[in-house]
Amino acid sequence: MKGILVIIDGMGDLPCKQLGDKTPLEVAETPNLDFLATRGEMGYMYPVRPGFVPESDEAIVSIFGNELISSTRGQLEARGTNLNLTRGDLALRVNFATIDSLEKGNVIDRRAGRTLTTAEAEILARAINNNIKLPFEFVFQPTVRHRAVLVFRGGFSDNISGNDLTYSQGKTTFANKITFCKPLDDEENSQYTANVVNEFLEKAYEVLNNHPINKERKRRGLMPANYLFVRGAGIEPPKLKLYNKWVSASYMPLEVGFSRVSGMKTFPFEQPKLKKLDVYANLYESLAKACKFSIKILKKNRKNASYAYVHIKETDTAGHDNKPIEKKMMLEYIDKTLFNFLRKFAPPNKIKVVITADHSTPCKLKTHSSDPVPVLFYNDSLLKEKKFCEKEARKGTLGRIMGNELLEKVGFVK
Repeated sequence: MKGILVIIDGMGDLPCKQLGDKTPLEVAETPNLDFLATRGEMGYMYPVRPGFVPESDEAIVSIFGNELISSTRGQLEARGTNLNLTRGDLALRVNFATIDSLEKGNVIDRRAGRTLTTAEAEILARAINNNIKLPFEFVFQPTVRHRAVLVFRGGFSDNISGNDLTYSQGKTTFANKITFCKPLDDEENSQYTANVVNEFLEKAYEVLNNHPINKERKRRGLMPANYLFVRGAGIEPPKLKLYNKWVSASYMPLEVGFSRVSGMKTFPFEQPKLKKLDVYANLYESLAKACKFSIKILKKNRKNASYAYVHIKETDTAGHDNKPIEKKMMLEYIDKTLFNFLRKFAPPNKIKVVITADHSTPCKLKTHSSDPVPVLFYNDSLLKEKKFCEKEARKGTLGRIMGNELLEKVGFVK
């Protein structure tokens, strides 16, 4: 193995008052990460371009040297969920969400309070699949916690907007009101597709809002998962650059789908089910499994793969929830496990390591931002004293990097 790319989802941040006006990465005790930094170079990266607020799929697609038009979020997530797709099938990423009513249309929470258990999501999904009747076949598949994938079978258009406007055209906007999917051109099929998606969403609300699961959730003081947000419409198979000499240790549907389409030997694992209300206990369980599993895959493929892609998700959630202390603790856990392993694994095997993020998720903003992310390139260079964090990365010798330049700059594409 020549190189390892580690992406810590949403790692980039801004100074937080709870942490003495420092970022979680600045205050986290990360001796293993800093060991790699002292023997490498640092820089800062705009995953897509300056001023652009990327979704995770846009950032990853760009970092691996692709154009954003080469794929869609819906197609990647569906392929990471083992759904069979044919050309013309419309795939959408979905969130279970909470609204007050369809008539008032006020958004209470985009993720149903993050407390939707795996069992509840599966029951609600069955209700949607069994009770909604449309003049064509569709599949609604829950994935992880509040997430799901929706596929309409047939010849649809993907030139429609989603009804989730939080991320739209590289900008961040908190949507306080529900909206409708709209056609993005004058084609009859685009108008038809927008209409049937909107019809589905209205029917889904009726099924969900009246379901015993949600009545019980309201009785317990929990947010009902009574609405669906959709985005990332796609009908075309993604056309991405191939990375056949890579292996991928990933576990979220998006990253699994991206890795598969990119030709990587992909080793997904099933995330721990959310069974109780403590979502952060579930996140830490997932984080522990992710780090342990990634180490196993790196060891197993040291001799038969040229490069490896590791993606760790949980830090992004802490950013979205404005939990800088949790984000700091997660970074410290990753350091004690995954980076402790890399500190011992990379030097004797002469493996180069790149550690970065797909985007910044500042806690105080509770969403993605256009801020650049720090980059660490361990290449066993001259010893220097450094702390890997946003501020120090800005001073690094790698300088400013665009996402689609990263792999070439560190020599991971040779």
